[in-house]
Amino acid sequence: MKYNMIFGHKTPDTDSVCSAITLTNLKNKLNEPSKAYILGNINKETAFVLKYFNVNVPEILDNVKIQIKDLDYERVKPFTKHKSVHFAYFHMNENKLRTLPIVDEENNLCGLITMKDIAMSLINTDQHYLFTSYDNIIETLLGRTILRFDEIIKGNVIVAAFEEKTLRKSDILNENTIVITGDRYDIIEYAIESKVKLIIVTGDLEVTDELIKMAAQNKVNIISTAYQTYYTAKNISLAKYVDDIMKKKDIMLFSEEDYLNDCKEDIEQSKHSKFPIISKDKKYLGLLSRSHLINPKRKNVILVDHNEMNQSADGIEEAEILEVIDHHKIGDIKTSIPISFRNTPVGSTSTIIFQMYRENNIEITKNMAGLMLSGIISDTLLFKSPTTTERDKYAVNELLKIVDIDLHEYAMDMFRAGTSLEGKTLEEIIYQDFKKFNLVYKNVGISQVFTLDINEIMNRKEEFIKLIDDITYDKYYLIIMAVTDIVNEGSYIFYTSSREKLMRIVFEEDVHQGVYIDKCVSRKKQIVPRVINALNQLK
Repeated sequence: MKYNMIFGHKTPDTDSVCSAITLTNLKNKLNEPSKAYILGNINKETAFVLKYFNVNVPEILDNVKIQIKDLDYERVKPFTKHKSVHFAYFHMNENKLRTLPIVDEENNLCGLITMKDIAMSLINTDQHYLFTSYDNIIETLLGRTILRFDEIIKGNVIVAAFEEKTLRKSDILNENTIVITGDRYDIIEYAIESKVKLIIVTGDLEVTDELIKMAAQNKVNIISTAYQTYYTAKNISLAKYVDDIMKKKDIMLFSEEDYLNDCKEDIEQSKHSKFPIISKDKKYLGLLSRSHLINPKRKNVILVDHNEMNQSADGIEEAEILEVIDHHKIGDIKTSIPISFRNTPVGSTSTIIFQMYRENNIEITKNMAGLMLSGIISDTLLFKSPTTTERDKYAVNELLKIVDIDLHEYAMDMFRAGTSLEGKTLEEIIYQDFKKFNLVYKNVGISQVFTLDINEIMNRKEEFIKLIDDITYDKYYLIIMAVTDIVNEGSYIFYTSSREKLMRIVFEEDVHQGVYIDKCVSRKKQIVPRVINALNQLK
């Protein structure tokens, strides 16, 4: 079933994760099948929130690239390898198939059979030896069972065109012989005496009770067919298993999890026209052809708490973006169709989603209310951030009526859980809330680290500066790490060492590594605009 994939940005924070979960819940209530994802591991604050309100952590999404499973490939019903070539031919002809997948009893792909394979089998394979099932012979010759002792029939096929005495002289009838004959009762009797594997009586002719009794004593299988001897002899080889003539080696196949771009060149350059698709556990699913590569179905995605390509899932350019819900500046997301783009200057995406619940008259459950409340508290730093609006405060007051908790006490517990840096590496700290921006055509990375104990950072100051410089050299023009003191409502700023001149313009004062900027708590509203302004001045 097709569903919407809803996710926030690559460095999941509490607001982006809670927004994805609560919007997914809303969409499902509105009969729009959806599933929430995250694009990376959640931080300690978010883990605290989800555990507190008993909500599962969403599945991590690696990318939204087009996969084979997104294509509308043919769900061709497979054949089992022990069915007859004859049955396969008529099935293919009736359903206008030129390629038929063959599987075993557990639906594992065994091979492929084509019309060409069937034609070539009539020319190249041994027509005098048959190894198949009794049922396949019945099906191929539209036969009627007279005596049946063996499920598997194998032996050399003989058309009894000689007289009985000639056959006796040649001594070619034995337990490994399949005899095709008409109403030559002397030959039938001799074949029974020889204990042949099978006698096929053509022309729908009767076999006497005496011969049937004799055959039963010798355990000789007998089949009657309405076809004449010539037609029977010509078509008996079609009763063999498809397993005997199918292509088993060097089959180009693909997993449903494979990415289209990784397979496209192989498909286009292949001499084959059909390609089997298998599941994760190697089970057959269907057949892919080149025509399925035209206008492939994209994954349907809804973005929350971001609208910039480099902050979104890998392969976002291959997805169909249906909707964006955000509270940041307009980024560079592009779409192929008109979409619902809801961008509101509030402190949290969760505030917008709260409003959407109200607009659609959907009841907000306690756990969904708790997630929205947490998202707003986190992004507004309990209303201390300059991004806070009256709409954020109104949403929190309304949500408190549902969750019934002490707001200040819960917020402090949440911040305490989220700001602990114990056991984290330098990289984990700097990347736990890191966003990449393209500002004035330059790549700028801004990390925000929230803490209740600035000494945890200051004691490793030189190590952080070296790491920032190393990362900058690799990919960025500038990196800023803002260590935000939630209680004192300010941030300690660390930055790329070679950009000190630029940083003086950004903060309009003499700066140094670890400088404290009072009342600077918002990356979106206080740091990004200043960086843009400074870069424009240096043009």
